[in-house]
Amino acid sequence: MTGSRKPVASMEAIAACLAREILAGTFEPDDNFPREMDLCKRFDASRNRLRNALAQLVGAGLLERTAGRGTLVRPMSEWQLLDPLMSDWISGLEGINPALMREIYAFRLSVEPYVSALAATKANAQDLARLERAFEGMVATANDEQQAAHSEFDVAFHEAIYRATHNLVWAQLGSLLRPSISQLIESSQQAAQQHDQAHHRASLERHRAVMEAIRLRQPDMARTCAERVLETAARDLGFGLDHPRLETPRF
Repeated sequence: MTGSRKPVASMEAIAACLAREILAGTFEPDDNFPREMDLCKRFDASRNRLRNALAQLVGAGLLERTAGRGTLVRPMSEWQLLDPLMSDWISGLEGINPALMREIYAFRLSVEPYVSALAATKANAQDLARLERAFEGMVATANDEQQAAHSEFDVAFHEAIYRATHNLVWAQLGSLLRPSISQLIESSQQAAQQHDQAHHRASLERHRAVMEAIRLRQPDMARTCAERVLETAARDLGFGLDHPRLETPRF
């Protein structure tokens, strides 16, 4: 009987593995990336398969390949976070680069209060039912044993708000950002485990307040309540509250 041989990694699997290492902070911007020869040995892959995998990372803005300099990790400002491939890679992460997490948080703090206010002017009965189902799921799973399920309902809650704007761009953006939002929520919930049950109940009440403001068509209140939800997440993660915000119109 011949010895077992490990399965050959596909081009997609190689790309996902390397991308997730960059997104997790294993490689820092401007670091030299491992040589092709070393990566071929690591993945037991042909040079052609490896180059195709690296091309995906180049296309997503993670890597830069230059003659004479080799392959470098690009600055975070060049990463194409809205690339669908990037969303897939982020969804499989077990940990995320803290600097990237801060960028995701700063984005959410800038836009989600506005999106919540817009939802308060546009949401219909189906939107409200979707929001309520997600919130009820959060309540039902608000314990340490169901943390993964709780995170899923939390993400669904925020995605429902994007959909309730009835704006094609915002709705699609909410879907594309789902993995990034999920990473931030899971990290904040892990940090929140240090707190008592009163802290968790207060977080649920803040989410309830957003939902009720949208239901009652109170855009200014929805904006304020969404800010409170995000500020709680910032405290759980140890972030400061001095992130720049976009100037958004009042309703």
